[in-house]
Amino acid sequence: TRPAIPHGFYCALRANQRGGQSTRRAQERDTTAMAEGKLLLRSFVEVPRDSHFPIQNLPFGVFRRRGQPEGPPRPATAIGDFALDLAAVSAAGLFDGPLLSASPCFHQETLNMFLGLGRPAWKEARATLQKILSADEPVLRDNEALRKNCLVPMSDVEMLLPITVGDYTDFFCSVHHARNCGFIFRGPQTPVNPNWFHLPVGYHGRASSVIISGTDIIRPRGQGHPTGSSQPYFGPSQKLDFELEMAAIVGPGNELGKPIDIADAEDHIFGLVVMNDWSARDIQAWETIPLGPFLGKSFSTSVSPWIVTLDALKPFACEAPKQEPEPLPYLAEKNHINYDIPLEAWIKPKEQSDASIVTKTNFKHMYWTVTQQLAHHTVNGCNLRPGDMFATGTLSGPVWS
Repeated sequence: TRPAIPHGFYCALRANQRGGQSTRRAQERDTTAMAEGKLLLRSFVEVPRDSHFPIQNLPFGVFRRRGQPEGPPRPATAIGDFALDLAAVSAAGLFDGPLLSASPCFHQETLNMFLGLGRPAWKEARATLQKILSADEPVLRDNEALRKNCLVPMSDVEMLLPITVGDYTDFFCSVHHARNCGFIFRGPQTPVNPNWFHLPVGYHGRASSVIISGTDIIRPRGQGHPTGSSQPYFGPSQKLDFELEMAAIVGPGNELGKPIDIADAEDHIFGLVVMNDWSARDIQAWETIPLGPFLGKSFSTSVSPWIVTLDALKPFACEAPKQEPEPLPYLAEKNHINYDIPLEAWIKPKEQSDASIVTKTNFKHMYWTVTQQLAHHTVNGCNLRPGDMFATGTLSGPVWS
């Protein structure tokens, strides 16, 4: 099975705004952003109208030049149909700010060092990149040799996993998904466990099998237990499933024993990726009690290659769902924010030419926010590290089909 996760989702967000579906509050934010000139920026690099990668996005990833399997991985940002080689930009001395001018972070094979520098460095990098890529800045635009060295056509790159994932946690934060599952397994009377509305439920996943989108999936083998049978069987999973999720990528971590306050949680989250939490339902159902999923989940988790930063997502911030009962103080947010990100999943059978949509939802419906997830994750003193990943769980919406 070859998973298909889009390399970005920024154009869908812009289309959502153009369609007039933003709330009045979001429109006011957009007006403010435009007044600041952020959404009016234009790049000298030609960017197709339907591109995921305008100058307002500038996600971060890691690539290798296609046809060079032994070539070094290179940190990059995406602009239109090009990957901008950040190692080449750094070597040219274009990162000349106080935090990045002497840093070797873009000469590494992953983004982990850059993530660990924190929000001031991320903002400096974003400001520098928007400046050198802007239509009225000559430093890269008018230097043909430098431009050719830095801008690599997407057709010539192979995208790699952008981070070393040290630890991976999967949460269960969609109330619609929790209710849907509860109706199936617990019945309509009490579909959701009482604890669910008091804390973000999660489990520790397998970091070593996090893979880049496009990597082939080998059908997992394990034990299953058919309904009505007294004996389990062993063999390839007959119920291989997908889960449309998003995942947050951790920036600076915290020391062991020192929780991250909810008010500071956003500064510890670099950005978001789209994620497919592959699941072998027959294996999972037989093994789950009493400790939760194991082989039914640990074989593969696909993520998109570009990390879209929270700074790039600010124009799409929206109010998160009201929480009842009110969360305990360590989870209570002054700014209870989600992001208006339309999400869809399509399936195309091997013998068919057309794909069919099977899931349509939005990140804004998530009950527990990514900042609440991070604060809860560390409240017991658990230490996080740059490049750690925590996922939302399946993102279901309010509409049944």
